[in-house]
Amino acid sequence: MGLFTRAVLAVLPHVPKPIMRRIAARYIAGETLDEALQRITQLQASGYTTVLDVLGEGIADESQARAVAKAYCEAATELARRKLDAYVSVKPTHVGLSIDENLAYELYAQIAAHCAPLGQFLRVEMEDAPTKDGTLRVFERLRHTHTNVGIVLQSRLFCTKADIQRLAPGPVDVRLVKGIYLEPASIAHTEAEPIRVAYIECLELLCQRGATLSLATHDDGLAARALTVLAKHAYRREQYEFQTLMGVREELWSKWKDAGHRVRVYVPFGPEWRPYSLRRMRKNPQIVGHVMRQMFRL
Repeated sequence: MGLFTRAVLAVLPHVPKPIMRRIAARYIAGETLDEALQRITQLQASGYTTVLDVLGEGIADESQARAVAKAYCEAATELARRKLDAYVSVKPTHVGLSIDENLAYELYAQIAAHCAPLGQFLRVEMEDAPTKDGTLRVFERLRHTHTNVGIVLQSRLFCTKADIQRLAPGPVDVRLVKGIYLEPASIAHTEAEPIRVAYIECLELLCQRGATLSLATHDDGLAARALTVLAKHAYRREQYEFQTLMGVREELWSKWKDAGHRVRVYVPFGPEWRPYSLRRMRKNPQIVGHVMRQMFRL
């Protein structure tokens, strides 16, 4: 991390909230569920489906983790009531993985059971490497009793191909990402092209087992390579979709949609938007450049 980036990160916590909120507005739907639902409704009117994420992670108090699970259940109810094509996506440490693995399983199972009769799906997120094994154990337990759950896998990690091969037999729904967490070179790829190569290798393995796929990327070159792999495996349009982050490279969304591919937009919201934004920048300093460009535009 360069000296300039360190200086920016040191100053950002002191930037007035209204300025930070304007910077974040493109990438975060708001602080309330109603604001997020308004953004989702707008996106659906434009032809995009969505993923809803309540911002937060690293919960260290059981009562807070239970409150998060309740908030997700309420969000799923509203998505179904408004007939929005969206589902909820939950970080494991937001529902207590760092407290107790059994607690995380209990709360994920609670959310999955609430979502099922609503026709709603639940995505188990993936965070940094130290939480990876626990997250996969929780996911595999969920698969035994819930058919409406999926997982996220990161091509950046060396172990991901082995993790794919260790997944229990049966249908599986995977969001494949490069991975935002900057892991040590001893356990992860750190350069762009090796991460892309690993992404395609992971995709090949997932196609071989017939996984339902969400290709999360803003890399149009990688997307083209991925589509070649899907064509080789005779994947139908309903077996995969592209997933993007709200506010990021929107020109790609319309390009893919116009070509007939499904595109789902990740919509984060919540009162934790500021600490979330700062944590993301500390974990991935490349984001600082985007923030600085936004600040200069303001």
